Amino acid sequence: MLTTLLIKVFVPNPEQPEDPHSRLAYGMLCGLITLAVNILLFGFKLAIGIISGSIAIATDAINNLSDAGSAMITVVGFKLAAKRADAEHPFGHGRMEYVAGLLIAVIIIAVGGNFLKESIVRIIRPQPVDMPHALAYLYGATVAAKLWLLFFTRRVGRAIHSEAIGAVAFDCLSDILITGIVLISVVAAHYSSLPIDGCAGTLVAIIVIAGGINSLRKIINPLLGERPDPALVDELRRRLLACAGIRGVHDVIVHNYGPSTYFASAHAEVDRDGDLVAMHNILEAAELEIARCMPVRVILHCDPYVTADPQTRLWRQRCEDAVRAIDRHFVVYDLNLDIATKAPADDATANGIAANSTAANGANANAAATAPGAGPVLHFHLLIPRNYPLSQDAINAKLTEALQAHDPKLSVHIDFISSFV
Repeated sequence: MLTTLLIKVFVPNPEQPEDPHSRLAYGMLCGLITLAVNILLFGFKLAIGIISGSIAIATDAINNLSDAGSAMITVVGFKLAAKRADAEHPFGHGRMEYVAGLLIAVIIIAVGGNFLKESIVRIIRPQPVDMPHALAYLYGATVAAKLWLLFFTRRVGRAIHSEAIGAVAFDCLSDILITGIVLISVVAAHYSSLPIDGCAGTLVAIIVIAGGINSLRKIINPLLGERPDPALVDELRRRLLACAGIRGVHDVIVHNYGPSTYFASAHAEVDRDGDLVAMHNILEAAELEIARCMPVRVILHCDPYVTADPQTRLWRQRCEDAVRAIDRHFVVYDLNLDIATKAPADDATANGIAANSTAANGANANAAATAPGAGPVLHFHLLIPRNYPLSQDAINAKLTEALQAHDPKLSVHIDFISSFV
């Protein structure tokens, strides 16, 4: 109830979290609330830790202080990430959010390491802990505040797909676990001479460090340049293929410049029989359509595609069938056919295609194999996944065998390209 009310009051267009203004409002709201809650918890727990003499509670209090500092970094990170692109940063400042998350993770690890040392010292030289029941109840009540903050940050982080806020949500979960462990240990230490307080502090510190390392790992990946979300790439391909005049898409490269900020390039196949202005208009219309409906700025490269020549269409279909028989993820493009002799009459007739077609895709049609009895020459590019288990020689042999089954005189030339996505 409170979460919904806060979002409704402080976030414009909360139903559209991908909108830059809504995203900034979500991030600022989450950061400021997290900052306020953790400052209050820090003061409250530190007072209880000093009164009771518990290193575990003091460690928990300082953990909340580091959370407050992390929240401040989150606020600054979202504010900087929302800045417009400038001459020094032509792709915007979206990655500042990742940098903020990186600093949060480093702070968490550093604080955890410091209190791990202090807790080990407390195990070696234990000190008495005096925890009145009233303080124990008050300390336990802090779990409710962190529990609400956990649900709030998790909801916001999922809404705007933010790794930084996701790190805050995980930290809230670890804080709840930490407070529970500390509370049990402090109560137990009241009735035992064993160094339970130091042991609990050690366990808490290890949990804090592990959480920081996990957050660090998640944030470093987009900073280094991880593989884009396959669903995003598939949607980009699907929308491009739905644009008028585009018959194929390949060589898609997607760069992430911050959450919901993508720049992409791709090769789009268009009918080569159209004039240059028509091709340009087709690609420009597609780029504008993608910018309108996706958080992607795409630049398209024109690949002429033969549609009028029946022989080229026939061999392209044969080629695509042979490729799909190996792996449906392979992509055929830039296919050129140079015909030096007629295609087999029965095969051509069965496909309703004139056997004497001599059209070819490209300027080298007349420069193809001209020796007497030479067969067609088929040349194309094949896009395959990186580190594919089957070698290129093996793929080449399989495709050549499948294609020469239609015409034994066919020469096949394949250029292999490794996919980026």
